Amino acid sequence: MTKPYPLLFQPEFKERVWGGRALEQFGLNLPEGHIGEGWMIADHPNGTTTVVNGELAGKGLDQIREQLGRDWFGSKGFSEKNGRFPLLIKLLDCNDDLSVQVHPTDDYQGLPEGELGKTEMWYVLDAKPDAKIIYGLKEGVNREQLKDALENGTVMDTLQVVPVQTGDTFYIPAGTVHALCAGVVVAEIQQNSDTTYRIYDYNRPGLDGKPRELHVEDSLNVTAYEGSGATTMNTDHAAAGEWLELAASPYFIVEKGVLNGSWDLSTSPDSFTILVTCEGSGSLKWDGGSQDFTSGQCFLLPANLGSYSLEGNGTVLRSYLLS
Repeated sequence: MTKPYPLLFQPEFKERVWGGRALEQFGLNLPEGHIGEGWMIADHPNGTTTVVNGELAGKGLDQIREQLGRDWFGSKGFSEKNGRFPLLIKLLDCNDDLSVQVHPTDDYQGLPEGELGKTEMWYVLDAKPDAKIIYGLKEGVNREQLKDALENGTVMDTLQVVPVQTGDTFYIPAGTVHALCAGVVVAEIQQNSDTTYRIYDYNRPGLDGKPRELHVEDSLNVTAYEGSGATTMNTDHAAAGEWLELAASPYFIVEKGVLNGSWDLSTSPDSFTILVTCEGSGSLKWDGGSQDFTSGQCFLLPANLGSYSLEGNGTVLRSYLLS
């Protein structure tokens, strides 16, 4: 039986019309092109990450899920709908504006077979001066007004534009109209879904030179016009050795921790733990081993790992499932 240990994966990189080369700042070896997404921990038909460390090196997350099951991922560590790993962890480089978009809930009838809805959250790793995002509709905008704005080219007048800076966090429940804009790099924790409905894309061509597909009717159907429960927070007040809750949903809990020295921690039998290193470096230690870490790395800690410690200096995100 394989003894549990923290898993580090080879990312799956995705070229996007809005991508760039900023993920190289994390020491990642990017392929050529406009790289917008690094799928750091993924178990999806559109991208599955492979372990690069320890006894399980060379195995995909899907293989590990099938081989080691609930002992490693916890009693809640599987999607009830499709059996896959329930979360998808990404780093995003927004060298240009993303499309204005919205994601469906799990129960939307138009979802592709086997696909989940998409509730997500962002932690801003880097933001250029005057960076901004689109975060929700302006108050009072209803379906008919949004539809009219799309038809007459004034959709930007219906959207809230919010300034962002490094350390900001945004919780984006399904139904929230949103878009990252140019000059922002984020860590994204989300449901394991690749379903996005584009409302508006600035009339620009895609990588193939053709206009990108829009999904206006689906977008109008799934938008939460009365509010989705989206919340935002500046996290500069996070204290060393304490967890600051950034997002709490039925799909994940995300917390920020500031590391300054040594920090003793533990996993829970109910859920795996995901650690995202936002900045800094150090070592991750557990019974029987240790692993150095640096900014941009993402680790999957098995539910049965038990006690572990972080040593060093930096900022980390901790994600797990609601028990």
